[in-house]
This record gives sequence, C-alpha cells and structure tokens, in this order.
Amino acid sequence: QVQLVESGGGLVQAGGSLRLSCAASGRTFSTYAMGWFRQAPGKEREFVAAIGSAYGTFYAGSVKGRFTISRDNGKNTVSLQMNSLKPEDTAVYYCAGRSSGGSSSIPQAYDAWGHGTQVTVSS
Repeated sequence: QVQLVESGGGLVQAGGSLRLSCAASGRTFSTYAMGWFRQAPGKEREFVAAIGSAYGTFYAGSVKGRFTISRDNGKNTVSLQMNSLKPEDTAVYYCAGRSSGGSSSIPQAYDAWGHGTQVTVSS
C-alpha cells in the first residue's frame, strides 16, 4: 500500500492560485487511481477531482474549469492546480489512493490517505 504526503497548501487571496502536490511511496503507484478530497469545518469530506491509472480525469462540478489534476508516475506524484480560488474553496485538502477499481468520487472507495494540507482563501 502506498503512503501519501501532501504539500503546497497555504493562504491565498480570492482569485489567486495554489498548486498542491502529493508524494507517494511504493512501487505500485502507477496502478493506483488517485483522488483529491477536501473537508471544511463542520462539513463532510467531499470529492474534488480524480485521475485514473490511464490518466482519465473527472471533477466535482464546483471546481470544474478551475482545478486541474495531473500525475507523474515517474516521480510518484499527483498534483492539483487550483486557479480562480474562492473563499468557499477553504478546507483541508486530502490526497487519496485506490489500489483497485478505478477512479471514484466516494471517499470510502479509497484505501490510502494523506494527512491533509490546509488551504485558506481570503475574500
């Protein structure tokens, strides 16, 4: 099973950009579907974006057109480029990995999680 570590969170003004990265350990990273989720205070964890082992992607409606997920299997990393950030994007962002079954928007489908990185967007 892969171990996941996120980085790149921070404080940004509305309209700004951030790039999150997730570094994965383990030799089987290329076979994993990877996802980004987020959780705001008092809210449930919600799906943001996912990318499959064959590089297919899909996004939550709230971020489509603003966020881009990508992966580099040579470096064992998955990234989330976030543009045109809004205050409602403020949350802890989590990287997740799924060892089999392809991409999913359901948190319970993933079997590896990072500890999260805080993203705060000021208005």
